[in-house]
Amino acid sequence: MTSSGMNMMSRIVFYEDRNFQGRSYECMSDCPDMSSYLSRCHSCRVERGCFMVYDRTNYMGNQYFMRRGEYADYMSMMGMSDGIRSCRMIPMYRGSYRMRIYERENFGGQMYEMMDDCDSIMDRYRMSNCMSCNVMDGHWLMYEQPHFRGRMMYMRPGEYRSFSNMGWSGMRSMSMRRITDSYY
Repeated sequence: MTSSGMNMMSRIVFYEDRNFQGRSYECMSDCPDMSSYLSRCHSCRVERGCFMVYDRTNYMGNQYFMRRGEYADYMSMMGMSDGIRSCRMIPMYRGSYRMRIYERENFGGQMYEMMDDCDSIMDRYRMSNCMSCNVMDGHWLMYEQPHFRGRMMYMRPGEYRSFSNMGWSGMRSMSMRRITDSYY
């Protein structure tokens, strides 16, 4: 099956109440505003694929990575109060991974090219911060703390000139992980 065929199979179901109770909304692609479908979200089930969920509309705010599994009380566990306002399907990708990270905004300062996971840019590159990047290949998760901890941001191929303009004001990006087919 082609990778685009695999992406068509992605599916997440959101529920208003804990333990998969109450009204539900099924999603198989990107959804910039879920508020017209559900008033709140306290549980979800990822049946196929991977998704990023956001606590604000239009893919803004805090982001959480969701892979196949059941999350009976996921929303309160992660501190999302009444929940998810938008979601983005992460397409399956089976190629090489390549990303350039930069110390300063607008691709300034030190630059390093990555092709694999990095649990600490400080330890590996002696870089105290990463404020912009260019994702050439693959899909990545960036974390505010070393060892893949703290808030995260989904990065798909493209140029990201300023993380602070993307809602990461005051945050550092300290570790990065590839979203590989092992998550699917």
